[in-house]
Amino acid sequence: MIDFSVFETPCFVVDEVLLKRNLEILSHIQKETGAKILLALKSFSMYCAGDLIKQYLAGTCASSPHEARLGKEIFRGEVHSFAAAYSDNDFDELITLSDHIVFNSISQYERFKPKIKEKINRIKFGLRINPEHREVDAEIYDPCAPYSRLGITRKNFPGKLPEYISGLHFHTLCENNSDSLERTIRVVEEKFGEILSQCEWVNFGGGHHITRNDYDIELLKNIINSFKKKYNADIFLEPGEAAALNAGFLVSTVLDIIDNSKSIAILDTSAAAHMPDIIEMPYRPFIIGSEEPDVLPYTYRLGGISCLAGDIIGEYSFGKPLNIGDRLVFTDMAHYTMVKTNTFNGIKLPNIYYINSESNTIVHKKSFGYTDFKERLS
Repeated sequence: MIDFSVFETPCFVVDEVLLKRNLEILSHIQKETGAKILLALKSFSMYCAGDLIKQYLAGTCASSPHEARLGKEIFRGEVHSFAAAYSDNDFDELITLSDHIVFNSISQYERFKPKIKEKINRIKFGLRINPEHREVDAEIYDPCAPYSRLGITRKNFPGKLPEYISGLHFHTLCENNSDSLERTIRVVEEKFGEILSQCEWVNFGGGHHITRNDYDIELLKNIINSFKKKYNADIFLEPGEAAALNAGFLVSTVLDIIDNSKSIAILDTSAAAHMPDIIEMPYRPFIIGSEEPDVLPYTYRLGGISCLAGDIIGEYSFGKPLNIGDRLVFTDMAHYTMVKTNTFNGIKLPNIYYINSESNTIVHKKSFGYTDFKERLS
């Protein structure tokens, strides 16, 4: 049991034990299928966990030179890079860091073709396709939403793999089970089957919620093994969320309680600055010891400390009244939260703790202050 009272708030707390549990599941899939699983750094890039993660996964996938450099220097293994478009400077840096580079369009491939030719003996190059098949409800996270800028549709794809291109990448998922992948692959085969037969490798992208309790791991293994047998291609998956799912917490303190037709608790954290997906997605994070509004006797609207009127985390009920100084612990706060924090209003970024709940080890990894806010701008 973690004692959340010992931390200075607001703070992120990542538990090595929970992280390792996820990595063991991902490693099992690699061993059973021969597929390679890469950590999507866009979701979780806490590099102090790199020594642990590199023991289990085949490498990382990056969306920028900074992520690619972090993957190469800290997480080791293979580095796969993809971006919606590359500038000349970014591409020149990525070819010094990457093992795979995927292009989002034929025009980008054509633009960099002379440089591709120079590196073909060291780097594998691919194209991202858009199968125009939707599995995601939230359009902001749906790579195959109408008018998507991500991937090449079949009507815009050539009749065969272009010169120097050895594989394909597709990504249609976000927090989905393996039945979504099964349906996606069925469509990909219908539209790109003759291209798949030319591939040395295929990347199934991210969004696989593999470490979720109800995820059908056996179906995923069957999908991968059947695909490999049919096309004789190497398979890559690049989940980020699955690696850090339920492995972290955001701990906050109640600063004030006010009344405006509802009881409102102001916390020392912020949806806008520390948990922006609450507003963007939107979603309602779980708080330990809470329920939906009006289920337990005391219901509060929880607000952040920024001046944004919409800095609202949500409404929660509790078994006893909240008091100033109480700790509230948000769960599942490692992935797509730590990487999205910002310093809006000059709000201090949360402290970062890396713990081991079995050995009761607590390491205070990072604190942030005025300099971090000041030096973001000039």
